[in-house]
Amino acid sequence: MNTGDELPALEVRITREQLVRYAGAALDFNPIHWNETFAKDVGLPDVIAHGMLTMAVAGRVVTDWLGDPARLVDFSARFTRPVVVPNTAEGAVVEITGKVADVKDDGIARIDLVVKFDGKTVLGKPQALVRR
Repeated sequence: MNTGDELPALEVRITREQLVRYAGAALDFNPIHWNETFAKDVGLPDVIAHGMLTMAVAGRVVTDWLGDPARLVDFSARFTRPVVVPNTAEGAVVEITGKVADVKDDGIARIDLVVKFDGKTVLGKPQALVRR
């Protein structure tokens, strides 16, 4: 792993069914994630994905590339824009790319990610620290 190495891009679909499953696993039943009427009543364009689900999906580009998720030391991001999930079989497509930004002498590397939905970034400053 060297500075400048690019991770293979990943495209992930998030569907309403996945939102319901995630809500059950995370015990996050906020109606903005499953009730279209409620989401629109509070000013959202439609139901939105859970921020932590979006972040987990983004992290897959790193763990898939590493081959061993135990090498992931830290992962952080800011939630800057929601992923709107339409009530279709296709759902919402999230596109993730990553690049090795820095490799330290201690073997810890920083991976900078770009996470987009509908052509716009949805996570601010998503970064992973990984062990070589």
